[in-house]
Amino acid sequence: MRELALVYLDRSGGLQKFVHDCKKYNDSKQSYAVYRFIISINPSDIIELDATLGNYILHKPIQAAEIFQSVCFIAIKTLSLIGHLQTEDQISILLKPTHLPPLPSYVLSLSAFPFNYTSQRFYMSEGIAIAMGTVTKYTQGARFLCTEETCPFSEGFRYIRVHLPGATESATVRNDFVCSLCSSPLQEDMKFRVLGDKQIVEMIDAKVLHALKGHSNDKSHFRIQTFTVFLR
Repeated sequence: MRELALVYLDRSGGLQKFVHDCKKYNDSKQSYAVYRFIISINPSDIIELDATLGNYILHKPIQAAEIFQSVCFIAIKTLSLIGHLQTEDQISILLKPTHLPPLPSYVLSLSAFPFNYTSQRFYMSEGIAIAMGTVTKYTQGARFLCTEETCPFSEGFRYIRVHLPGATESATVRNDFVCSLCSSPLQEDMKFRVLGDKQIVEMIDAKVLHALKGHSNDKSHFRIQTFTVFLR
């Protein structure tokens, strides 16, 4: 599927954008633990190219991102796009679909049962934003080094932590990671930390408006349940 992913990037113009993003990273004076790339995916086009790859992207986006990660790493090394890049783990790929199929199974409604909390595929969700928090920072990626100086993993980019969708901050950065080779504690190299913006939005299901019709004076019989959306 790597070949098909490369074909899609070439046909969609994504490869040209990727090369442009690489140039910005390469020209930057800043050191990065993680190089983040956003790849726009048109589900209709990708399914027309290869149904298996399209289905993989729609239903297993985290695993599909690993395919594009491998393709991008090979491209960077082959074309010498980013001189400081050392390992494939330093590449973070975010697949961003332009739309989803207009089918009920792709709509996530918190007013309908059953809930499928374990699925990590793409969904559409419509609602009304009733509160928005301020924009804050979160850790997109970090580099850790072994504290044992004689350990070969006390340098280089062996331990790269990358934020995954749904993960908390402590899953990316905390102080109890240990070296897999010598079991010594790992310490973050702070100058390589990569930060991103996040915002928390409180929303309610759009169907709540229908429930409130005709009851504008007495809302004591209703309990509005909000759900939280993290924008990253």
